Amino acid sequence: MADLRNYQSRAQTGEMIDQGLRAYMLKVYNLMALGLAITGVAAYLGFNFAVQDGHLTQFGELLFRSPLRWVVILAPLAAVFFLSFRINRMSVAAAQTTFWVYAALVGLSLSSIFLVYTGESVVQTFFVTAASFGALSLYGYTTKRDLSAMGSFLIMGLFGLIIASIVNIFLASSALQFAISVIGVLIFAGLTAYDTQRIKELYYEADDVAVAGRKAIMGALTLYLDFINLFMFLLQFMGNRK
Repeated sequence: MADLRNYQSRAQTGEMIDQGLRAYMLKVYNLMALGLAITGVAAYLGFNFAVQDGHLTQFGELLFRSPLRWVVILAPLAAVFFLSFRINRMSVAAAQTTFWVYAALVGLSLSSIFLVYTGESVVQTFFVTAASFGALSLYGYTTKRDLSAMGSFLIMGLFGLIIASIVNIFLASSALQFAISVIGVLIFAGLTAYDTQRIKELYYEADDVAVAGRKAIMGALTLYLDFINLFMFLLQFMGNRK
């Protein structure tokens, strides 16, 4: 009888953990999705304010041709570093607001893709990215295989990719750029699965509301970055240039 009670207690505990994990992961995905929505709206509005009747407006001149463009390009990087290093000292509301601001800045910096690629190809690539991301993240969530070794390899590959991208700024090699795009897709496809598993493993049922909230925001930021980078590398393959 005692064994039966112990079994029932363990089963109830496991069920509570499972429900808590599902709620936690759902919050991560919802935050990420809202961040992507903010990015999309900011990019679309930024482009429409910058370009009218096929010509750059005064705002467009500032956004794409003036020194202000470097502020727009570098501001998201500053925001993501600020959030990453300060999140443990921030309230959940402040961290979430910083994430929304970061997503809007990324959208503004990405508005230039509408100058290079047709709107139809951007939308098409987005849906391909969403489908791929969903499948890869589901694999990372459900697989019993430990992806930590693969993650370490992918992170080293990411550093190599960054170095190659910097070198190609000076070389301007189309062949190297093609290789960078292929490798970038593979790296961020793998990181999507790895990061999902890592975010899942960071869940702890005894976390208080603030700690769980911060973890969810950082998880959303991680998956958001995976999605954006996967989208940008796929766009180099699938995008129809104007």
